[in-house]
Amino acid sequence: MGNFAENTVNVRFRKLFEEMRKHHLIKNKSDLGKKLNTYNHVINAILKGDRKLTVDQILKLTQQYGVSANYLFGLDDEMFVPGHPATQEVPTLSKDLMARGGRQNIVLVPHRAVAGFSLGSQEQDYSEYPRFTIPGYEGDQLFAFEIEGDSMLPTITSGDIVVAERLRKGEVIKDNQVYIVVTDSVVAKRIQLIKEGGQVTGMRLISDNSAVYKPYEVDVNEVRDILKVKLRLTNYAIS
Repeated sequence: MGNFAENTVNVRFRKLFEEMRKHHLIKNKSDLGKKLNTYNHVINAILKGDRKLTVDQILKLTQQYGVSANYLFGLDDEMFVPGHPATQEVPTLSKDLMARGGRQNIVLVPHRAVAGFSLGSQEQDYSEYPRFTIPGYEGDQLFAFEIEGDSMLPTITSGDIVVAERLRKGEVIKDNQVYIVVTDSVVAKRIQLIKEGGQVTGMRLISDNSAVYKPYEVDVNEVRDILKVKLRLTNYAIS
């Protein structure tokens, strides 16, 4: 098992767990485990720092208890989203907190939704996904993804969350920049455009960990969406 005791999300989760138990939102670890569709020993491991809180578990916390994703990521000190029904059960929340809003415009896409993720789909519903905000990052086309694997080391570490913005109409793709590319999978890669006769026919997707992961090409017709990576949220120091 890993050592995540100082991971920001784990530290915040420990404080959140005690606050939720104090205000009778949960009874114990087993109670919370059932609500998060997991087990008592998993909750215990997260509290001890042996495991990470997953994006799907964060999703359930935001849906069922009104927990602020901003709080868990260390971007805000308020634990609960103002006005969520679950917060009504917490008697110590101030009226000022309940009245405070804040436009949460970044959609956190959970693992279970990544496989079918497509901004081009008119049927895609993001209303149940957790949202958060970061000062200076405005707009309605910002999406956050948790990265798994080491293909983009050292630029992106497994467990990092990247925030990406859908390309605007007419926006040019820049070679060797990092994008989220949606085909039948969702990956973070550097892009090099492949052109024939002045027309873009495909893309070469390049991993920064090039000693292990070789570039590969996709046809332009396979690409459903492209999002430009704006920043990453990480618990690892940048050397």
